Amino acid sequence: MATLITGGAGFVGLEVARQLLAAGETEITVFSRNPSPARLGDLTDRVTAVAGDVGNYSHVLDVVKASKAEVIYHLGAMLSVPSDADPASAIQTNAMGTFYVLEAARLFDVRQVIFSSSIGTYGYDIEGGELTDTALQRPSLFYGATKAFGEHMGLVFKRKYGLDFRGIRYPSVIGPGVTTPGMVQYTSWMIEESAKGNPFTVWTTPETRVPIMYITEAATATVQLAQAPLENIKMVNYLVDGMKPTPNAGELAEAVRARIQNAQIDFVPDPSRPMLHGRSQTIDDSCAREEWGWQPTHDLARMIDDFLAALS
Repeated sequence: MATLITGGAGFVGLEVARQLLAAGETEITVFSRNPSPARLGDLTDRVTAVAGDVGNYSHVLDVVKASKAEVIYHLGAMLSVPSDADPASAIQTNAMGTFYVLEAARLFDVRQVIFSSSIGTYGYDIEGGELTDTALQRPSLFYGATKAFGEHMGLVFKRKYGLDFRGIRYPSVIGPGVTTPGMVQYTSWMIEESAKGNPFTVWTTPETRVPIMYITEAATATVQLAQAPLENIKMVNYLVDGMKPTPNAGELAEAVRARIQNAQIDFVPDPSRPMLHGRSQTIDDSCAREEWGWQPTHDLARMIDDFLAALS
């Protein structure tokens, strides 16, 4: 089966490609701004790499046609901090880019599109702090707004054209090699910088609690969603969660200190991110669990251990 991964040289995209290859898939096209051997690493000779911009319609049409994809994992996007710094580019990349992928899928008879979304589609004012698949989406940032738009475009393409569209709303995804700034990227950098022997300042309060999952779990959930029987897919856009209970930033720091001798982690809340401080959110991912069998695999200790093993 031919598969196309937009953003395939990115954080989650690389792990999705790796898991698909491990499962025996051989026709994988990675589409990204810079799918260089330095980015692809051990995958360089195992995938077809195509450089391009998901916000450029011609690039998207060309790669969808050339790849002969039956399934597209649409993972390419600008993240939260860059999106808020440059809303016009975020709209072009995230909103129009998603439209281009969906329209190309329709034109070239692609069977399925898997869309990477985010808990950022909900904003920070959910009553009770628990996110559910049916909670009202009122995003606080441009990133979340573009992702919510992408989800709803996908629903229209599903209803109007019969495209097998499915969306997955990630929490904060933790793993080594995160380079793009985000609202909650401290969850990864706290571990990686401590492992390098560098002090790290967390820009929120110890009480701040955001849902997290490890990178391999995020990729596994994405592939599992794609492979679920169509008749099981009712909600279409799904929340997924990692470890439960969700640790707060202080508990994460303590777990890092327990595994990395002399880790220097302190907390200095950033006044430019007031909506984050003291935030306490949890996820109800019961639809993903019931409809396609999602089950997280990592607790906090295993996540940190796997993170450190990947770094070494």
